[in-house]
Amino acid sequence: MLLNRLLGPEPGLVAFDLDGTLVNSVPDIATAVDKMLVALGREPAGEQAVAHWVGNGAENLVRRALAGGHGDALEASVSDAEFATAFPVFRKHYQACNGRLTRLYDGVRECLEVLQALGVPQAVVTNKPKLFADPLLAALGIDRFFDRVIGGDCFPEKKPSPMALDHLARDLSVKPGHSLMVGDSKHDVGAGRAAGYRVLCVSYGYNHGEPIADSRPDAIVDSLAELVA
Repeated sequence: MLLNRLLGPEPGLVAFDLDGTLVNSVPDIATAVDKMLVALGREPAGEQAVAHWVGNGAENLVRRALAGGHGDALEASVSDAEFATAFPVFRKHYQACNGRLTRLYDGVRECLEVLQALGVPQAVVTNKPKLFADPLLAALGIDRFFDRVIGGDCFPEKKPSPMALDHLARDLSVKPGHSLMVGDSKHDVGAGRAAGYRVLCVSYGYNHGEPIADSRPDAIVDSLAELVA
């Protein structure tokens, strides 16, 4: 089993990213972004553009949408006043559509079920705000698998900071070296490495359009079912 090859015979913890790893949430996120932009008198961005903006939390997503692109310079050009006007509009629309078009990726439910049967603690560590993550997991019927759900608003720093993963290992009394971070982006790799976790990435997902192999995770799979095969 790949899980045991990565963590040894007694895995301590598997922490999953959410968007782009467990679920394809871009259709709902893009709907909310476009409704926000239209409400502000702007042109909609479209799903393809929004897919490249996901991964650093809702605040950065909204700033990228307002800036019309991805990049620190563009995001910095958005004033605090613009953001303060736009973010509640996005939040309202996303809360209304969260989970409607979002779907689990193939192999996810199988992976979660096997890990639960093996008694391996599971958690979600996402940059998505917890007020969006919790109802989404419930709507998809997978909330029961997770011992902890940590959102991007739960700690002062988001991934790639290791803060949430450090807390999780202490909270569940597991050794980081026997724990696994599973994600789709360089931010997941950075957080996992900094926390001392092993890192598994999926070949699908978002990662701002960059090949995940460039971030050099410990392993890459095309389906999470491969983790427990």
